[in-house]
Amino acid sequence: MQNIVKGEYGKLRCKWSGVTPDYIHYHDNEWGFPVKDDRKLFEKICLEGFQSGLSWRTILTKRENFRKAFQQFDFHKIARFGEKDVKRLLADEGIVRHRGKIEAVIHNAKMVQLILQEYGSLSAYIWSFEPKKKSQTFQTVSTSFESIALSKDLKKRGWKFVGPTTVYAFMQAMGLINDHAKQCFVRKEVDKAYKKFKKPVIIKR
Repeated sequence: MQNIVKGEYGKLRCKWSGVTPDYIHYHDNEWGFPVKDDRKLFEKICLEGFQSGLSWRTILTKRENFRKAFQQFDFHKIARFGEKDVKRLLADEGIVRHRGKIEAVIHNAKMVQLILQEYGSLSAYIWSFEPKKKSQTFQTVSTSFESIALSKDLKKRGWKFVGPTTVYAFMQAMGLINDHAKQCFVRKEVDKAYKKFKKPVIIKR
């Protein structure tokens, strides 16, 4: 039970969700549920990159500001950002003002467009790295064979701020693996959602 915390009405949740009330809704309704919307996937991997070296609470509380600053993470629009936009973002107190991370989002948006040409969608590309065997409560692990493989491939394609630890956190967040603790009530909900989930198909262009 070391990875579990008991909340209101006796609900058992992953221990990390009890750190702050800000985490509860995110844990119960987002973390680990399968995602295939390209924009949402790009948002998640960008925010995980911004989180590097910081707490997730910092990112979560600023998420709406990030969405506004980065055009709702529409990678087609972000790919057209220039130095003027970088300066605007560096002056935006509502987000994490880190030039390297900001420039990485703009650069990676352009890299998404290349993936679309090859796979038809970012989703199809990401889900091609789905583990053959589902994760079994590896919350103390920071990387996996698949996150290392995806990280290497992204870097090979020119992506930035996508190290294996960042990618593993992204895989946890977007449902490529279900890392909710076995006793966590959300784990079963994620499993149900996964059974109904229609995986994206690669569409060659």
